[in-house]
Amino acid sequence: MARISFSYLCPASWYFTVPTVSPFSRQRVAFLGLFFISCLLLLMLIMDFRHSGASLPRDRQYERYLARVGELEATDTEDPNLNYGLVVDCGSSGSRIFVYFWPRHNGNPHDLLDIKQMRDRNSQPVVKKIKPGISAMADTPEHASDYLRPLLSFAAAHVPVKKHKETPLYILCTAGMRLLPERKQLAILADLVKDLPLEFDFLFSQSQAEVISGKQEESDAEAPQELAAGRRRTVGILDMGGASLQIAYEVPTSTSVLPPKQEEAAKILLAEFNLGCDVHHTEHVYRVYVTTFLGFGGNFARQRYEDLVLNETLNKNKLLGQKTGLSPDSPFLDPCLPVGLTDVVERNSQVLHVRGKGDWSTCGAMLSPLLALSNTSQASLNGIYQSPIDFNNSEFYGFSEFFYCTEDVLRIGGRYHGPTFAKAAQDYCGMAWSVLTQRFKNGLYSSHADEHRLKYQCFKSAWMYQVLHEGFHFPYDYPNLRTAQLVYDREVQWTLGAILYKTRFLPLRDLRQEGVRQAHSSWFRLSFVYNHYLFFACILVVLLAIILYLLRLRRIHHRQTRASAPLNLLWIEEVVPMIGVQVGP
Repeated sequence: MARISFSYLCPASWYFTVPTVSPFSRQRVAFLGLFFISCLLLLMLIMDFRHSGASLPRDRQYERYLARVGELEATDTEDPNLNYGLVVDCGSSGSRIFVYFWPRHNGNPHDLLDIKQMRDRNSQPVVKKIKPGISAMADTPEHASDYLRPLLSFAAAHVPVKKHKETPLYILCTAGMRLLPERKQLAILADLVKDLPLEFDFLFSQSQAEVISGKQEESDAEAPQELAAGRRRTVGILDMGGASLQIAYEVPTSTSVLPPKQEEAAKILLAEFNLGCDVHHTEHVYRVYVTTFLGFGGNFARQRYEDLVLNETLNKNKLLGQKTGLSPDSPFLDPCLPVGLTDVVERNSQVLHVRGKGDWSTCGAMLSPLLALSNTSQASLNGIYQSPIDFNNSEFYGFSEFFYCTEDVLRIGGRYHGPTFAKAAQDYCGMAWSVLTQRFKNGLYSSHADEHRLKYQCFKSAWMYQVLHEGFHFPYDYPNLRTAQLVYDREVQWTLGAILYKTRFLPLRDLRQEGVRQAHSSWFRLSFVYNHYLFFACILVVLLAIILYLLRLRRIHHRQTRASAPLNLLWIEEVVPMIGVQVGP
């Protein structure tokens, strides 16, 4: 549609001309004022028509393709309608900052904010990681803000400066901090709250720096995936970090009758989250089973395993008079390390020399006690109640260690197949350490793999396998699990769910502001007409006052004229005889 010139529809000379005071002129100006408003309404209708025409239904797959392409493009930081938010994930092994953005809310209170991860000029996700974890500041909490400075400086360079003051910052600490005593946690958080606002202008307060529970962490990761019958369908989430392990998935609103103890446990582990901006709207209410297992992360599980091996070996030496592991010449043969790899385990001045045996099956059997399983039905790791999973009608994604274990070395990330994974892990464990290191030097593994990954891949793959199938009771041939780091070319982290939950009330604020703007606009349009009428009415009143004043002056003049007429006649009567006397003979 051709662009319509506003000046053509409503010539400026019509409404900038000084009006006259004649009745015809007043009617003409009033008519032009109404016509001016009609022009505005016409333009609004044209814009609405264009908008509705642009949003006509198209092929669904093409729409998804366009959405994906759009999300991979560099974020337009010149767009004044974009809002930004920062989330710092303070984990056990390191901290990462994620920069998110979202456009203005679409005005529908039933829709969520369209939050996406920011991308730089090279279309790369704006994210930065530092090591070690913030828990390393336990004994020097006064340096906590110094520790996070590189992350916040990085974010400050990407978010437009004029948006800093309205960009919320959330610092959320997970398992690494949860392991610290509460007083040390509070000391670290206090330093962040005190010092960071002195250097950065982000929107940040005491409530936005916290140590979140495992329940919060994983419920934030459980996120909507695709629209189905007016409600977003969800997938389950498995996430294994260095210190903790989480699982989360949506459960039906109605559950089967449970024994009293299990029913009480279910109430604790089931949580409802409303992501909508209005608590009265229930279409975004999700009932989620979510729990965390502290100490069941990959690195912490290895420490627990080493403690177990050390204690059992030393106790066995005492009972049998052996010297296994006391020297490099008689090491403990560790089935969870690659063949020929030598290592030393130290605990409280006790030393255990180990050498890799590379027996993946035996490794799995030795890890079974660390799962702390119970004979109770519907119980998972550590005897914790687990809500039933419909494995025939469910879908799960595995992140972090689930992805690293399958992809970094084994290179089979993606759709998970139990037997295939077990065979690949067993073959890896059986290789000599010298062969593995040579393959690493030849670049046969992922660029993310390092020596630490090579060293503990055998253990971690066995631990992941035991957790998944023995702990969470996933079938060995379960077909609907994907291990992933990216979904639709986007890195998926629980931080996205966190900021979605933290900002859930922002659309309500935008809607209220929009209502105020619309009310103001309506008032302006109405006042434009009313003010002109009032202006003309005032002119009429002034004119009437002038006319009445002139009429009054005229009446006064007539009265004065009539009152002076007899006096004039008397003056003539008196003067004329006198003149006659003077001019007579």
